[in-house]
Amino acid sequence: MHRLFVAIRLPQSVRAHLLAMMGGVSGARWQAEDQLHLTLRFIGDVDRHQAADVDAALASSLQPPFEIALAGAGTFEHRGQPAILWAGVAPQAPLKILHKKIDQAIVRAGLEADGRAYHPHITLARLPRGAGPIGHFLEAGGALSGPSFPVDEFCLYESSLTPAGPIYTIVERYRLG
Repeated sequence: MHRLFVAIRLPQSVRAHLLAMMGGVSGARWQAEDQLHLTLRFIGDVDRHQAADVDAALASSLQPPFEIALAGAGTFEHRGQPAILWAGVAPQAPLKILHKKIDQAIVRAGLEADGRAYHPHITLARLPRGAGPIGHFLEAGGALSGPSFPVDEFCLYESSLTPAGPIYTIVERYRLG
């Protein structure tokens, strides 16, 4: 089985900017540089044949390149407790269009549509119960911004779960345009 997701690989300069702001929250499990990406669609576990169908369908997803920039930070909660620290991006409209096209391609490959609302973000840290206060981080992250960067491709990733954390490997790249 292959555990797959579709994401945008961030430019090195953006990853460096995000790495520089990480810290200051005790107990947070911060993402490593090679884990920083902007997820477009989580697929999950598929067999080799389904993976090939997903690859073929994604190759037909057409959209012109666009630009986005870092914009703010926030959290996702689980049972009323902050569970994920994330960096936002703007504008979100082209990402939501690309997400919809990718979701449609994955449905054409025989998998179910993504029923969740899409909130474009870059996961920075996972927060276990008992993690330190996040107010200072969110206050500083609320002003998070950076120069725009081009999005001219997206990638199909495989996620291998290990005791040390997930390892993300790019399986295929798809050019926009």
